[in-house]
Amino acid sequence: MKLLHTLLFTLVLLFSSAVSAQSVVETININTATAEQIATAMTGVGDSKAEAIVKYRSTHGKFKSIQDLENIAGIGEKTIEKNKDKISL
Repeated sequence: MKLLHTLLFTLVLLFSSAVSAQSVVETININTATAEQIATAMTGVGDSKAEAIVKYRSTHGKFKSIQDLENIAGIGEKTIEKNKDKISL
């Protein structure tokens, strides 16, 4: 019986850790991140779009809002909406 309680307690701890790990969202600063970091962190943004973000930033300066990403070809409102909790400035 003691073994069963220990096993159940361990399972509860493992499940709790997995649930809390999923709820933590890492943010990416689009004003300082590399293209590789952006492509890895953002949903729907691959290497070419991530490189376009970095190129836009180097040409036009830092992003003032995440909506500025809409100025980049292939990035629209839906992509921004999917990633808004992951993006910081």
